[in-house]
Amino acid sequence: MLDSLTIGRRIRQLRNERGFTLDDLGAAIGRAPSQVSVIENGKRELKLGELQRFASIFDVTIDQLLSSEPPTRRAALEIALERAQRGPLFASLNLPALPVRKSLSDDAIETILGLHRELERIHGERAATPEEARRANTELRRSMRQRHNYFAELEQTAASLHQAVGHSGGPLSQRVASDLASHLGFTLHYVGDLPGSTRSVTDLKNGRIYVPLGQSPDADPRSVVLQALSSHVLRHAEPRDYAEFLQQRVETNYLAAALLIPEAGAVGILTQAKDARELSVEDLRDAFGVSYETAAHRFTNLATEHLGIPVHFLKVHESGTLSKAYENDSVAFPTDALGSVEGQTVCRNWSARRVFDVEDRFSPYHQYTDKPTGTYWCTSRIQPSARGQFSVSVGTAFAHAKWFRGRDTANRFTSTCPDESCCRQPPAALSARWSGQAHPSARLNSSLHAAMPTSGFTGVDTTEIYEFLDRHAPANP
Repeated sequence: MLDSLTIGRRIRQLRNERGFTLDDLGAAIGRAPSQVSVIENGKRELKLGELQRFASIFDVTIDQLLSSEPPTRRAALEIALERAQRGPLFASLNLPALPVRKSLSDDAIETILGLHRELERIHGERAATPEEARRANTELRRSMRQRHNYFAELEQTAASLHQAVGHSGGPLSQRVASDLASHLGFTLHYVGDLPGSTRSVTDLKNGRIYVPLGQSPDADPRSVVLQALSSHVLRHAEPRDYAEFLQQRVETNYLAAALLIPEAGAVGILTQAKDARELSVEDLRDAFGVSYETAAHRFTNLATEHLGIPVHFLKVHESGTLSKAYENDSVAFPTDALGSVEGQTVCRNWSARRVFDVEDRFSPYHQYTDKPTGTYWCTSRIQPSARGQFSVSVGTAFAHAKWFRGRDTANRFTSTCPDESCCRQPPAALSARWSGQAHPSARLNSSLHAAMPTSGFTGVDTTEIYEFLDRHAPANP
C-alpha cells in the first residue's frame, strides 16, 4: 500500500523547494488549494495518474516520489506523530488530536512520541495469556481483511468433497453430511455424555465422530458434524499456541460453511440479486436452509471477491458488547489500545444496537448511520441463543447500498463514537437527577481473574476426553 503520509510530506517539500504556493500547485494539477493541503497532510491516497502528474510538475521520477524515506528529519517526526495519533492506543485515550503546526518544536514532538512509546511499552507488558489471544486475534483479522475473507483453497476443497458424494447444489441435508463422513472413513455417533469442554470428539483410532445427542435450539446439527470433518480434512494437529488455535478455528468454520453453502450456487444467486439490486442475506439463508449468522458469514466470504462489494460483519450481544467482527470497508469498530475489538462496547446508534429496540423481530432491520469514517448502510437481525440475544449485522459503505434490498429505509442515525458525548455519557438532565443517587451492583465477568483455563489454553480437559473415549470405544477395535 502507498504511504500517503510520506508521499504527502515529500510533495510539500518539493513544493517549497520549487517556490510554489498552495494556489500555484492547485492550479497546476487542477485542484483547489484545500485539496492540495489534504494530500500534503497524508489524508488522501493518490492514484497513479495523480502521482505521474506531480512527478511531471516537479521534474522527478515516480520512484523518487514513492521513496519510503522521509524527506527531512522534521518530516519524519511529523509523520511519526500523525501515525501515533491515528493508532488505536491514542484513540483509546479520548484525547483531542494535536495539530502538527510549524510552531510545534522538534523537541516537543520528540517528547510526545517518547510518552507514546512508553504507553505502548506499558500496555505491551500487560500481555498475559488473554492478551496474547487478543493480539493473535487482531493479527488474524488483519490477514483476513487482506484476502477479503476469501479462502480459494478451502472453496476448492469443499467443491471436491461435494463432487465425491454427488452433491450438485442446494441445501446440504443431514444424509449428505453422513455420506461425507462415510466417504472420509468415519461413522457418526450421537451421545448424551459428550465432555462439556468440547463440541465434538473424533476417534481417529476407530474412525468415529461423537457429536451431542441433544442440540441447543440455536445450533445446526449439520455444522457440528461438518466442523469435525473439516478439521480432519485440513489435517489439524494439536495447536501449539493461540495464533494456531484461532487459525484452525477460522479454517474449520470456513470449510464447514462452504460445504453448507456451495460457492457456485451461492455466487449465482448473489450475482442475479445484485443485477436486480435486491441483495439480501435472508435470500441466501432461505436458499440453503442455514442460520442467519451462517448466511451472513458466507456473504462476507463471497461479496468482495465475486461482487466487488466491501463489507463489514458484527455479532453483538444484547448488552452491547461486540462478540465477532470483520470488515474490509474501513468502518471503524471500537477497539482497545491493542486494536482488539472483541468485548468492546458498540455505539448505541449503530444498527447492531438499535435493532434491539424494534418490536418487529420477523422482518430485517435496515439503517443508515453517519459515522466519523463516512455513511454506512446496514441490515440487522436478532438471533436468540443459550447465552442471550445477539444481533447479527452486515453492512457496507453508502456507495454500495444501492445493490441491497432495504436501501430505501428512512432509518438514519448519527454516531460520533469514540467521542464520549455520543452515547456513553448520559444526557445532562438525566445526570442532574441521578448523579450520586444510584449504586448499581455490577455482574462480574468470571474470566476477569482467570488468566487461562487450568487445563490449557484451549480449555479442553484431556483426562475427561480419554475417559470418554474409553467408555465408547468398540469392544474389539
